[in-house]
Amino acid sequence: MIKILNNIDTNKLQQIVSRNNTEKNEVQQAVDTILHDIKQNGNKALFHYTKQFDGISLDEQTIKVTEQELEYAYSKVSPEFIKVIQKSAERIRNFHQKQKINSWLEPSENGEMLGQLIRPIEKVGIYVPGGKASYPSSVLMNAVPAAVAGVSRIIMTTPAQKDGRITPTTLVAAKEAGVTEIYKAGGAQAITALAYGSTCIPKVDKICGPGNIYVALAKKSVYGQVNIDSIAGPSEILVVADESANPVYVAADMLSQAEHDEMAAAMLITDSMPLAQEVQKELQLQTEHLERKEIIQKSLEQYGLIFIVKNLKEACNFANTIAPEHLEICTKEPFSLLPYLKNAGAIFLGNYTPEPLGDYMAGPNHVLPTGGTARFFSPLSIDDFIKKSSILSFSKEALLNLSEDIITFAKAEGLTAHANAIQVRK
Repeated sequence: MIKILNNIDTNKLQQIVSRNNTEKNEVQQAVDTILHDIKQNGNKALFHYTKQFDGISLDEQTIKVTEQELEYAYSKVSPEFIKVIQKSAERIRNFHQKQKINSWLEPSENGEMLGQLIRPIEKVGIYVPGGKASYPSSVLMNAVPAAVAGVSRIIMTTPAQKDGRITPTTLVAAKEAGVTEIYKAGGAQAITALAYGSTCIPKVDKICGPGNIYVALAKKSVYGQVNIDSIAGPSEILVVADESANPVYVAADMLSQAEHDEMAAAMLITDSMPLAQEVQKELQLQTEHLERKEIIQKSLEQYGLIFIVKNLKEACNFANTIAPEHLEICTKEPFSLLPYLKNAGAIFLGNYTPEPLGDYMAGPNHVLPTGGTARFFSPLSIDDFIKKSSILSFSKEALLNLSEDIITFAKAEGLTAHANAIQVRK
């Protein structure tokens, strides 16, 4: 049973926040071996690991998804679900369109011209978990913003099933999201191929998307060779609630995250003991009827907590300390707490704004910072798929107006060549 604590247990909080520890030596060694092998042997190694881990044999002709395979995927997905995918993609597209920023130039009368040039990244790799599982929502959340940003090549890799095909819903989502190329590759080998390139899979400039510990450590290892979005950790939800909250809703929302995996964290902070007790009961009742019961029970046992605080302002302070991936505010006046909330991946306000709404249909991105990193990271957005260049243009007069200041600065740093580059122009 999930515990109710009258005092905030800082040690327990630290355990929850730091559970995303990717310093696993034996896994890192295996990832390093795969990285080295792919870099040295290219496709030969890529196909070897695909056979070893995914149980399928591929070659240069079969690794890339064909138009015929896309057509087959559409034939296997119900028209109703295709419409849902399209609706979700459109809502995600509309939200991210509002994030776009334009290049700008600002001339001044004294001969200075300063500005910023905005350009999309040219090639982005999208990693999507596959095999037995299917996550079309992850495809949409990663690929749609890239397409909106203007990325010309969106290259997706995902493991195929035992029959050599990719899950149809994943392919349909990729097509609707604007993915331009799809390859049947998974794990650390796919990340390495995207980072360094092979004769099959093009080298990209940035890699986005979730994965298991091997994928996470591979992304961490290739960072610098390419850019990455983040090192995704286990999912988490924190609900801040008062006596007006519906315990059935609160418990259901906590369980929606606990079912992800055994390391997921579901927490409630409230100033109402009666609510805490009702939520505690509801968690048990609802878990009994859910398919992923065993995973949920282990998640709640390890990382599920209910904290009792004196008031909602104190609850906000602890929410800022936890910096959760998902933060739900289920109070009588949820918007009144917004000024006190500083650290959260996404904030869901009100009893009818449950976390799964954000996962699938609302529009804002569900790729969010985990493990307390919302203190300094943001949700995936258009900014992840663009790059900025500063623009400078000075007339001779404008340069001379600043020349003595530049020379003084350069000499103070002992960089006389810098000073000379200005002096020769005087």
